[in-house]
Amino acid sequence: MSMESFPPLMFAGLIVVMLIGFPVAFSLAALGLACGFFAISQGWFPPEFMAALPQNVFGILSNDLLLAIPFFTLMGAMLEKCGLAEDMLDSMGQLFGPVRGGLGYSVIIVGFILGAITGTVAGQVIAMAMISLPVMMRYGYNMRYATGVLAASGTITQLVPPSLVLVVLADQLGRSVGDMYKGAWGPSILQVLIFALYTFVLSRVKPEHVPGVPKTARSLQGAALWIKCLRGIIPSAVLIFAVLGSMGGLPGIDTAVCTPTEAGAMGAVGAFILAAMHGRLSWPLVKEAMAGTMRITAMVVFILIGSRTFSLVFQGVEGGIWIEHLLSNLPGGQVGFLIAVNIFIFFLAFFLDFFEIAFIILPFLAPVADKMGIDLVWFGVMLCVNMQTSFMHPPFGFALFYLRGISDSLFKSGSIPAKVQSKDIYLGAIPWVIMQLVLVAIVIAFPQSVTAFLDKEKVVDMNQATELLQGMGNSAEEKPEKAETSADEASKLFGFDPPAQAASSPASSPQEADPMEAVKRSMQEEAASKK
Repeated sequence: MSMESFPPLMFAGLIVVMLIGFPVAFSLAALGLACGFFAISQGWFPPEFMAALPQNVFGILSNDLLLAIPFFTLMGAMLEKCGLAEDMLDSMGQLFGPVRGGLGYSVIIVGFILGAITGTVAGQVIAMAMISLPVMMRYGYNMRYATGVLAASGTITQLVPPSLVLVVLADQLGRSVGDMYKGAWGPSILQVLIFALYTFVLSRVKPEHVPGVPKTARSLQGAALWIKCLRGIIPSAVLIFAVLGSMGGLPGIDTAVCTPTEAGAMGAVGAFILAAMHGRLSWPLVKEAMAGTMRITAMVVFILIGSRTFSLVFQGVEGGIWIEHLLSNLPGGQVGFLIAVNIFIFFLAFFLDFFEIAFIILPFLAPVADKMGIDLVWFGVMLCVNMQTSFMHPPFGFALFYLRGISDSLFKSGSIPAKVQSKDIYLGAIPWVIMQLVLVAIVIAFPQSVTAFLDKEKVVDMNQATELLQGMGNSAEEKPEKAETSADEASKLFGFDPPAQAASSPASSPQEADPMEAVKRSMQEEAASKK
């Protein structure tokens, strides 16, 4: 066997191992080690190559950005268990209920808000189904619409900042978490609008599927109802804006005062405060939230170790070059590459969790996308939109499993009058999966849906810069004061302030303190980046 034919076999083995059903982290590490020892026996790389694995794994796990995962998980777990979803759904349902499709609108809006503060699909789907499914059945909502909107509104949490998926994608793509959050706002809002538009059209085409709730069913009216709605929304909005704003994750905020890890810690503290405000902060709740956080964090760490073991061996047998040649030669250029990648991710999502896709598959795709000139923030957000479907795929979607389980519990307890059929859950999910794929197509066709919210890069006019440098050189010989003025103009052109930099960090040499040298270096770096 030649080394050139080994990467395809490793990749095929990866697919088989992931489909077996054994925990992916351990099976992936075992496959990587077995392939590594086989490669050493064939003389494709020396034994010292594998000796670098422990240090390699330690270097990845020492990444401070990964600390944001347990903090954001704890924040979501606390808010999920403190009853915030129940309060919001009750008030929103009473507010929008009398409108045709009003309960559907309330589930979509609450799903978007909860997606920004909890970040957990399981808790969100279960909480919303417990509150809304009995009400929808009581007032005659179509069962397939009811189950579909509950599952889809729960999965939107994967896309709405501060999503854990976006943190992992930012780490794997080498991009700022703040930029990933800014880029995700456009598709998040579009997703909500698409869901709401479908509900509106359905209310006009088949009004009997989404009837309005009689106003007599309201337990609150007027100002009391609005106060209850705002009591659930405003504190949550303050927490989200504080967390995202502090790390530069909101459109229009260019400065980050916190790292993602610090922002996550602040969000976790804010979640404790919100739970206390709702009178539900207790030791059992804290213990349960911390146990859930520990499980998710341990899962992420072991998947990361297993994927790194496989990836190291795969790169050692030149698998990265094989992937690059395979994907870069697809017909259609960038568009063909994006379509092929999204089809591949869509089918992988039938069987794999988003963490597994991000840690195992993305490291192979990102270098190819970067070499093809694709903006990696746009690429990451697009994949995040696609990975939403992993929770909605019939018959393997986890959101559908959660809905199946909670509907059976509600029937046994007498909360709903009839048992929800599995076919209604699976067939009800199909229109919402199609809408999620429509959003993927929109993001591919209109990159501005992501990039419009990102900070604009400063474009440097090289002709103007050359004239300024020549003027600075001539002025320096005649009048030093005039040269300093020209240096200030050049610094504005390049988007930095040499005097401020020199004051904050003293130069180690006279050349570093010279503004002309700083501008020249900036020009060289700009030219190199364009090449």
